[in-house]
Amino acid sequence: MELNKKHGYLIQWLIGIGDLIVLNALFLLIYHGLGEFYTGAISHNLREILLLLNFCYFFSLYFVPMQLHMSVVYIDKIVQRAFVLVTFLIFLFSTCLIFLNVGDILATFLFVYYFSAVIVFSLWRVFVRVSLKVYRKKGYNFKKVIIVGAGKNGMELYRVMKDDLSYGFNIMGFFDDNISLKNVLPNYLGMTNDVEDYVLAHDIDEIYCTLPGTNDEKILRILNFAEKHMVRFYIVPEFYRNIKKSLIMEVLESVPLLTIRREPLQAAYNRALKRCFDVVFSLAILCTIYPILYVFIGVLIKSTSRGPILFKQKRTGLYGQEFECYKFRTMRVNAEADVVQAVKDDPRKTRIGDFLRRTNLDEFPQFINVLKGEMSVVGPRPHMLKHTEQYSTLIDKYMVRHLVKPGVTGWAQVTGYRGETKTLEQMEGRVKRDVWYIENWTFFLDLKIIVVTILNMFKGEKNAY
Repeated sequence: MELNKKHGYLIQWLIGIGDLIVLNALFLLIYHGLGEFYTGAISHNLREILLLLNFCYFFSLYFVPMQLHMSVVYIDKIVQRAFVLVTFLIFLFSTCLIFLNVGDILATFLFVYYFSAVIVFSLWRVFVRVSLKVYRKKGYNFKKVIIVGAGKNGMELYRVMKDDLSYGFNIMGFFDDNISLKNVLPNYLGMTNDVEDYVLAHDIDEIYCTLPGTNDEKILRILNFAEKHMVRFYIVPEFYRNIKKSLIMEVLESVPLLTIRREPLQAAYNRALKRCFDVVFSLAILCTIYPILYVFIGVLIKSTSRGPILFKQKRTGLYGQEFECYKFRTMRVNAEADVVQAVKDDPRKTRIGDFLRRTNLDEFPQFINVLKGEMSVVGPRPHMLKHTEQYSTLIDKYMVRHLVKPGVTGWAQVTGYRGETKTLEQMEGRVKRDVWYIENWTFFLDLKIIVVTILNMFKGEKNAY
């Protein structure tokens, strides 16, 4: 166990050294690439400036700790943390240079270095994570773990750990007081009374307990043993059998509380960031592209069918409030617009309607809704009132999607759940992705969804009709 821990610390140090090599090499590359005109202010004390940069990196690492070595880290989170680390690093570095009276002279150099570092450092961190996963799949840098309790939760935990070897878990086996499991489980190690001896004999790194709450004496005994022998102890709540999702721990003074979901947009800072982006992005669209589209598409709509250019429909918004959603009209004026969903080869569609829907151009007027604060650029798509009334009684978590503002585009739409929902399962899939978006929101996830949406506009979508 001691060797394995040292191995883990060595990997963290190697990643840190790699970070410094990348940051310093990029600094020198840009320094020599820009030339004397932009870098002359630091040419006489370059070594001191590099030392200051490295000091700022270590200081930044205190606020944005390294997580690449952890068992489960997602790529988008790696990019997000790399961006935050580089931003904090350059801000601190620039502040120090201003106090040295060279910050303003190096503005161009710092600007180029910042944007280059964001891209290169993010790619480096992703490369390290992928390499570490490959390394672990080959059987290195693993943690020896045991699972105490072979019930449903224990078997679920075992399956998750075994599914991806890159997590770095070497599961030695199960301990359970049900003797009959000895003939069922190939890795049954014994009863719960045998845990302590086995852990000491085999240098176990972590203990995962999935025993039911009625076994509190056994749980407490194993917990105290783990604490005494510096073995990390984890417990899976018994009610996980019924609530198959991650839970968030909060504390009210000394009382632990579990909430069923994490909502990043409950934080005032995140809401302000998202709203600022919505305003800037929607203004940019409405002041540039939208007027041209309105004239061009308006002429096509008017020349192919009678009726207004814009179609207005009541949709369900934030906290279930109704609002009037705008679209370029793609159908002939009809009495079923508010109750019947568009289908493939819908006879109500105009000649230009198919093209507008397939390319998402019909959605551009919704940036007016975004500017008004009724919608966001990214979020769950707003549904017709009829759909909200219908599906809220059929799908348990349907109304959860209204905890945030609806969006012009969304996670469900870019992952294959756009257009007509023929079956209840399709709507459940869409709702599942909408709830996932609410629980996992990041600013970078919004940017990713926008980029994928733009790409889909050019290549077209088979479900857009």
